Amino acid sequence: MVDKREGQTLGQRCADALAAGVGSWPFVIGQAIFLALWFTLNSVAWFYHWDNYPYVLANLFMSAEAAFTGPVIMMSQNRSAEADREILHRDFLADSETHSIVTKIADHLGVPR
Repeated sequence: MVDKREGQTLGQRCADALAAGVGSWPFVIGQAIFLALWFTLNSVAWFYHWDNYPYVLANLFMSAEAAFTGPVIMMSQNRSAEADREILHRDFLADSETHSIVTKIADHLGVPR
């Protein structure tokens, strides 16, 4: 089996790692817990309120995260789609060759089509 990472640049490997991390349940659950703690600590009077309601700082962090991860995930998906197209093309060529061989054998045996 061919290693997918072979021939990839550092940026491509980082994009794949980021896409795999951000697109996982542990990340989603961890982020939900982090935001719940953020909102709780900023709503309860036990600590200094560094980001009062409507949580503008949290909104800024979430927007920045979306602005940076979105394009990186798209780069990873585009490269994955390109790799899939190459695999499909190789499969098509192999299928075409197999069809040609089977047709020749069928003709040689006199099998009607």
